Amino acid sequence: MKALTHCAMAALLMAVLAFPLTAQQPTPKNGFMPTTQDRDDNKEGREHHPHLRSAIHELQEAKRELQTASRDFGGHRADAVKACDEAIHQLQLALQYDKK
Repeated sequence: MKALTHCAMAALLMAVLAFPLTAQQPTPKNGFMPTTQDRDDNKEGREHHPHLRSAIHELQEAKRELQTASRDFGGHRADAVKACDEAIHQLQLALQYDKK
């Protein structure tokens, strides 16, 4: 079961990192709307990776949903919460290493 969780987490990270980061402007529909500061920073050549930031937000929401659910999802809830935590942590580390 732990190997399945790690595989799922790895697949999620691969999917998130596979998004073309410049293909489209983020919109409120995908959960991230750049602020004026973000747009100004992008003009200066800094990239803020909106898909990665959106993925972090979605993982945080999924974790909250798992934690407040009335059921245990067939015994997978605790492992799923841990996988969300690890994925969030890895994405945050990736963003830290990309700061210019």
